[in-house]
Amino acid sequence: MSKTTTVKARPLSPHLQVYRLIPTMLMSIVHRITGGALYFGMVLFVIWLAAASGSKETFDTVNGIYGSWFGRLVLFGFTWAMIHHLVGGLRHLVWDTGRGLEKATATKMAKAIIAVSIVLTILVWIIGYAVRGGF
Repeated sequence: MSKTTTVKARPLSPHLQVYRLIPTMLMSIVHRITGGALYFGMVLFVIWLAAASGSKETFDTVNGIYGSWFGRLVLFGFTWAMIHHLVGGLRHLVWDTGRGLEKATATKMAKAIIAVSIVLTILVWIIGYAVRGGF
């Protein structure tokens, strides 16, 4: 008997170029990213609390940094990450009950999360500025 030297081609696992980015996939990725971003935001919050417990000069310095245009942009992003992660977590809570798992419903929920998180973030900042006394 003779042995053949041909090797049968094994199928390769699909890789990223095979998949099409869909809303539910994107929201899963963004949910994980916002979860990581919340760690960074908590560090900023702890710095602010530490400055509040320190001297007036330290607190004024931190407030000056956070009150700058860049600081407000970072805080706006942190607010959005927090709200987006919360709303995404609520979506997972709904899924845990066995509801909303159909493809069409899950896609609608994923699209709604983007809109709801943006609207709530803007609303929180508008209310914050209104309570504070203006922009």
